[in-house]
Amino acid sequence: MTSFLPEFGNTLYVIIAFVVALSIIVAIHEYGHYIIGRVSGIKAEVFSLGFGPVLFSRVDRHGTRWQLAALPFGGYVKFLGDGDAASSGPDEEAISRLSAEDRRHTMLGAPLWARSATVVAGPIFNFILSILLFAGLFLARGQVAEPLAVGELRPLPPALSQGADLRPGDEILAIGGVDLPAMDDAEGMSGFSDALPQAAQLDYRLRRDGQEVTVPGPYPYPPIVLQLAPNSAAYDIGMKPGDVITAIDGTQIFAFDQLKTRVEGSDGATLLLDVWRPETGETLEFALTPRRVDEPAPEGGFRTEWRIGIAGGMAFDLATERAGVLESLWGGVLQTWGVITSSLSGIWHMITGAISSCNMSGPIGIAKTSGAMASQGTTSFLWFVAALSTGVGLLNLFPVPILDGGHLVFHAYEAVAGKPPSDGALRVLMAVGLTIVLSVMVFALTNDVFCP
Repeated sequence: MTSFLPEFGNTLYVIIAFVVALSIIVAIHEYGHYIIGRVSGIKAEVFSLGFGPVLFSRVDRHGTRWQLAALPFGGYVKFLGDGDAASSGPDEEAISRLSAEDRRHTMLGAPLWARSATVVAGPIFNFILSILLFAGLFLARGQVAEPLAVGELRPLPPALSQGADLRPGDEILAIGGVDLPAMDDAEGMSGFSDALPQAAQLDYRLRRDGQEVTVPGPYPYPPIVLQLAPNSAAYDIGMKPGDVITAIDGTQIFAFDQLKTRVEGSDGATLLLDVWRPETGETLEFALTPRRVDEPAPEGGFRTEWRIGIAGGMAFDLATERAGVLESLWGGVLQTWGVITSSLSGIWHMITGAISSCNMSGPIGIAKTSGAMASQGTTSFLWFVAALSTGVGLLNLFPVPILDGGHLVFHAYEAVAGKPPSDGALRVLMAVGLTIVLSVMVFALTNDVFCP
């Protein structure tokens, strides 16, 4: 009778993570509309996080009712003169009863610049949230210190770590006879890893306490799991961050590249993995089937590869130092821009058929990803929230009626024509926009259910 409880608990965890992520993003989006509307002279009557029955509310000194509703799957700002709680369509009868001064405080009666600024503020605030979250994560993580030195040592199985004598603070000069380049030298680092001798243990030339020493250490890029991709083959069979893959189909491995080569060359055949788990020190066996994944290519566009959904790293953390605020903010900008460009590229490649349409996830897929990222720690979850916030901001800028981008198109028409589109045209366009949005939602939900 209780066999369903673990699955129920996992489902509840997924729902909670999804609601938290969505609530943060929606609150920031709607606050953008609210605060810029208020600054622009447009009065907000209600700011609601959630829909349905109101659980809590209070009215601030500006006359806005702030409320928390029972259904936490969205939110809205109702401006003076809006027709209903979740719509920006005007209630013309109510507006007709307002004085000329009060009409100025409605979305319909405000100047074009004020309406446009209020509409675009939602997506822009989503981008700002993403930039700040990414920047905060860069600040918290710090930047790799120069000269490169050993930070925290990661747990490795005895076959890879036995006899190793690395210590935190050791400055790394060379590994396996190959001099270590600067960390920001991408080409040099690539050449360094290619030139490493293929052995489970290598000699490390270090500067320790002011003197050069040579000590044994593990291969610097072991087959360790630092992060799991949500809904991936490795995640679905229960692998965990920190796991180390020690053998594939009975063949011992010591390098992440050995794992990568076997997976990419598998052609989808099931692989039998021996996995050492540091929590218990035991070796587990997993049967894992790689999946085809469309991923961004370095030269642009996408490429399809066999993947199991794990990200690796070095056998130890590199020592870090405090990152600069401006550098972190710029990193946040670049990361947000990267999400935007890769999203647009992905959409275009799906439309043209270059990659599978299964790359589009719906609410179920996003919820599962929320839970998966939350299960891997606060950093992973906040990174996901930042990326999702960028996606929500970008989606709302699409020129589809009922989305913010559609309203901006109407405003652009008004700026050129000197008058807004007719009521009849607006009704037709809004109906078309609603049909498009609902169709995309159904398509994405179908992907959640039927795509592998």
